[in-house]
Amino acid sequence: MPIRALVMSPRSHPLLPFAAALAGVGFLSLMDAFMKEAALLIGAYTATVLRAFIGAALIAPVWLSRGPAMPTRAVWKLHIERGIVSAFMALTFFFSITLLPLAEAIALSFIAPLVALYLAHVLLGETISRAAIGASVLGFAGTLVIVGGRIGQGAFDESAALGVASLFVSALLYAYNFIVIRKQAQVAGPLEIATFHSGIGGLVLLTLAPLLWQTPSSDAVPALLAAGALTVAGSLSIAWAYARAEANVLVPTEYSGFVWAALFGWLFFRENVTLPTLAGTALIVTGCWLAARGDPEGEKAPV
Repeated sequence: MPIRALVMSPRSHPLLPFAAALAGVGFLSLMDAFMKEAALLIGAYTATVLRAFIGAALIAPVWLSRGPAMPTRAVWKLHIERGIVSAFMALTFFFSITLLPLAEAIALSFIAPLVALYLAHVLLGETISRAAIGASVLGFAGTLVIVGGRIGQGAFDESAALGVASLFVSALLYAYNFIVIRKQAQVAGPLEIATFHSGIGGLVLLTLAPLLWQTPSSDAVPALLAAGALTVAGSLSIAWAYARAEANVLVPTEYSGFVWAALFGWLFFRENVTLPTLAGTALIVTGCWLAARGDPEGEKAPV
């Protein structure tokens, strides 16, 4: 038997891309936990800025080592657009997790793909299927269950309301981010995108430093370094996976983020997961799944 028949390539083994995507989501969920720790110590703004520059410092040398050509003017516009959007998307998300449990925040953030369906219709002219409309109803119902659970437990105070509002802003920006990524991925490679995404995002946020900057304490440095490294590891793992398997196979791994968030929220901050959060998450994830499948007759919703 030829030696090459005994050695299975990564592309030929269906479980490797799935495992890489699952690990990537885990890396990013662990990053969220470290970012929550850092944000509680030095504020969400300072932690978000430093994470962006740490991520850029880690990924930029890898991109530059390949001797890349500089982006054209049109590509620069896309990099800048996404940098601006993702900067405030990250800031509002990391601010929200200082006010909400990690699992609850991740559960609510799952509405972003559903919002993206409607943005794709408005901005790209894509068709919204009946399945997508039904999915949106389920996603909205799931959101009401999670928020209603907090109200029922008397835990929906001013701080929680601010956290939910901040998370919805982040989800809206994340949904628009999907649209920009779709354009960006057609004209630039993953390493270039990651480099400019972190670098431009950090520079955009830096303009607010006179108003929001807090001098970071030494206690926050390990968490920030870990968050920066995990951001790169998660992004590269997911990119590697999506280059070797179809998106419809790997999309379900995104929802493992709730399980990771529940685990890390308990380990880091002793946060418990409530029944309304579990029920609401199930509705939202079901909605996302239906949207990804499209109509039975063959009409597909944009993914």
